[in-house]
Amino acid sequence: MIEAVARVLAQAKSALFITGAGMSADSGLPTYRGIGGLYEERETDDGMPIEKLLSGDVLRARPELTWKYLLQIERACRGARPNAGHEILAQLDRQLERCVVFTQNVDGLHRAAGSANVIEIHGNIHELVCVRCTWHETVPDFAHLSLPPRCPACHGLVRPAVVLFGENLPAAALERFEDELERGFDVVFSIGTSSLFAYVAQPVLLARRAGIPTVEINPGETDVSDIVDHRLAVPAAQALQAIWDAYRSLAG
Repeated sequence: MIEAVARVLAQAKSALFITGAGMSADSGLPTYRGIGGLYEERETDDGMPIEKLLSGDVLRARPELTWKYLLQIERACRGARPNAGHEILAQLDRQLERCVVFTQNVDGLHRAAGSANVIEIHGNIHELVCVRCTWHETVPDFAHLSLPPRCPACHGLVRPAVVLFGENLPAAALERFEDELERGFDVVFSIGTSSLFAYVAQPVLLARRAGIPTVEINPGETDVSDIVDHRLAVPAAQALQAIWDAYRSLAG
């Protein structure tokens, strides 16, 4: 299976890598709803589902509650560095004519590893914005923040530039992704994502219908597991390292 995927990559000029929380698991980040996730199968301290607490509605009504859980997530991510999987995708970015990373992750690790063409469809947790004015700031972590944080310019509520539950995807990022899909790819990877959202599963479905090779890397079963051409039921970094080693052997 590894050799077959490596051969597909060796013949490809373009590749799409769709990544989810499992991509960053080897950096020590929890997968939330995946295997061993931070909020898997349990209520939060406040007796509400995490999807409710991390929603735009609750942020507007009770920002201190949403920020309580944003801080929990940020603390779980604090100090994380790109793992071998991130670094291999950055290497492939330099090998292929066109390489696009479409990530649901808000940790910024793909960019930190050196991938150039990254679409962060859910935003970046390190980017803070004011809901009232144009103030914004990039921060390494939330350690210095008082909760809920207020804008130093207008005293409006500050939030991370991420998509909360119930909010629309950023129009610019979505348009850019649609443009990339229109151009097409020689291979599509789904890595560490449950593919629950239609816009995450769609590229795999479209590739499958068009006869374009598809690869899934995920220890658990997902909505696309039964339709991909190649399925590797192992963690992301492990699979990508094996694929990269086989790919380099073919190249050289």
